[in-house]
Amino acid sequence: MKNLVIVESPSKSKTIEKYLGNDYMVVSSKGHIRDLATTGKGGLGIDVEHDFEPTYKISADKRSVVKELKDLAKKSDHIYLASDPDREGEAIAWHLAQVLGLDVNDENRIVFNEITKGAVTEALKHPRTIDIPMVKSQETRRMLDRIIGFKLSKLLQSKIKSKSAGRVQSVALRLIVEREQEIRAFKSEEYWTLAALVDKDSKKFNANLIRIGGKKAELKTQQEVDAIISRCHEFKVSSIEKKVRKKEPRMPFITSTLQQEASTKLGFGAKKTMQIAQKLYEGIALQGGNAEGLISYMRTDSTRLSEQFVRDAEQYIEDTYGKAYCGRARQKNSENAQDAHEAIRPTNIQHTPESIKNYLTNDQYKLYKLIYARTLASLMAPSKSNVVNTIIVSEDCEFSANGSILAFDGYLKIYHDYETVKDEMLPVLEEGEKLEKVKLEGKQHFTEPPLRYSEARLIKDLEEKGIGRPSTYAIIIDTLQARGYVSLEKSSEGSKTKVFFPSEQGELTDAKLKEFFSNLINVTYTAEMEAKLDEIAANTLDNIEELKRFYAKFEPLLENAYEHMEKKELERTGELCPECGSELVYRVGRYGKFISCINFPSCRYTKSEEEEENASDEVCPHCGSKMVMKKGRYGSFLACSNYPTCKYIKNNKPKEEPVPTGENCPECGHPLVKRKSRFGTTFVGCSNYPKCRYIKKEPKKAKEKKSDKEAVGEKNEE
Repeated sequence: MKNLVIVESPSKSKTIEKYLGNDYMVVSSKGHIRDLATTGKGGLGIDVEHDFEPTYKISADKRSVVKELKDLAKKSDHIYLASDPDREGEAIAWHLAQVLGLDVNDENRIVFNEITKGAVTEALKHPRTIDIPMVKSQETRRMLDRIIGFKLSKLLQSKIKSKSAGRVQSVALRLIVEREQEIRAFKSEEYWTLAALVDKDSKKFNANLIRIGGKKAELKTQQEVDAIISRCHEFKVSSIEKKVRKKEPRMPFITSTLQQEASTKLGFGAKKTMQIAQKLYEGIALQGGNAEGLISYMRTDSTRLSEQFVRDAEQYIEDTYGKAYCGRARQKNSENAQDAHEAIRPTNIQHTPESIKNYLTNDQYKLYKLIYARTLASLMAPSKSNVVNTIIVSEDCEFSANGSILAFDGYLKIYHDYETVKDEMLPVLEEGEKLEKVKLEGKQHFTEPPLRYSEARLIKDLEEKGIGRPSTYAIIIDTLQARGYVSLEKSSEGSKTKVFFPSEQGELTDAKLKEFFSNLINVTYTAEMEAKLDEIAANTLDNIEELKRFYAKFEPLLENAYEHMEKKELERTGELCPECGSELVYRVGRYGKFISCINFPSCRYTKSEEEEENASDEVCPHCGSKMVMKKGRYGSFLACSNYPTCKYIKNNKPKEEPVPTGENCPECGHPLVKRKSRFGTTFVGCSNYPKCRYIKKEPKKAKEKKSDKEAVGEKNEE
């Protein structure tokens, strides 16, 4: 029988099977096949009292998948576990081995960082055993998330009606709430800047005041500015410094930087970015219909590039742009980075964005082009600019002017679409030269509050603080919105970037977690836990001992919260449920505030708060419920609030009577009248409608020919 290769994704399996030929069958597990059960004490699926022994259960939607895998495994000569090259992938491989009855000591685990024929066939030559410490690290993370998620969520639901809490999710919420509180507490302060507007040889430039009497210039009031203007009359060039400034290219993408750059440069959310990247990784059908993975694995926090790729890219740079554009490979990882695989890069340097554009969707092309340009740019020479720094003095005041011009574009040759350099050269100046045409101009400013978090700024902060893993950021952001804790909106009408606003429920949730769980739900502890998970993966820390330490802190805090956290009562509307007669209450959901029966979930009656605001004094003649104002495609109308049980509607518009025209219908002799159609247009028709459907056609007006000048004017307006 064939060799069986099990991967995670169905689309990935098709691509790999084409590489391996008839001796191999490649199938998909479709991700995780089992998870912690929801049985046992507290429904955790974890026996806390017996060394945190987990109980796993095959997911309901994976039972047919598991049955198929077991059948294929019995018929196969050899089984290879080829799930993704990270902790989740290692855990999936272990779960597969457990379910299929494979020996974990067998060398049946293969990993590859890219889905190309060379990478896959090379991986098959070097199978290894499953990395058990890495599996334990993932298992520990899952158990921590289950304990915190289940127990804290249950507490918050019962006390303040919040939907959930999470080990990382709640810390991300903390950052957003604290930033909002900073903005509210911020008090703006006035300050001034002073610039010398210089005109030399008909070329104008600005020099900004930087020092007064050798100290940094700090101007608070207009009076201080006016005092300097009144004493500065003669200006001369004190010093001129010329130098060449080099700017190194940025490192190749890791998961978090890809999400940040895609957000700021392409306007993609983190979730969208990862979905597109997943497809580029799994494979796209190129010329001849052969699918090929276009980028390396997109969940990584390492900036390392393989030696082979670097050699290929350096040769491509030299052949395409010249030897002067060749740079050097660099690597700079954060302290808690995992260097198991490479940075995000194209799998084949010859697959330029333009050469494969026709095989990609518009969004795939945009993201691939960004990844390709960033990777290639990271291996190119730095850009060089000729910079001139000039100091102009008057009395004891020093003004600084800078000019620069790009001398060599370097990596900007390919990255210019995402990073630009502004050339602004100064006129020719000499030391000691007196400047005649100088005007001083002060400007008033006010200090600005800190910026709210955009997706890119939040991801950057989470990464810098060591909270969670970049691969989870998209899920965290999505969950915060789904729970109704935050909304992602434009801060003002002219703003292009959406930012996070905490909801009232989000702020309440954060306040209660801060009050009762400040020792565990905070930036420092969460970052330390990530470091400990890395130690477990490196087999330098015992996972059970770490779980015990965590639980010894967590359980007393939970008991205290149950005893002392004040319970929030649901706000009553003063109405009764039309379905069961119980009270109606306000709740908060993903899409804002709404009204529902207090007996939810046994009674599922709901209506939006908008319906409440639009309630009418009228009652439904069919069932006696309140009528509410609604809007349809043809205007507003009244409808029964008991919809869909009662479907009574009433047109809210006063009926317009037809207006006689004094003419008779040429078809039946009845009077012709003016009336309005349902679309609001006026027409003349027979009053005997619908027996006679005559409609009078209006003669078309002759179009006036526009003059050439009028036509040009209209075009300019457009």
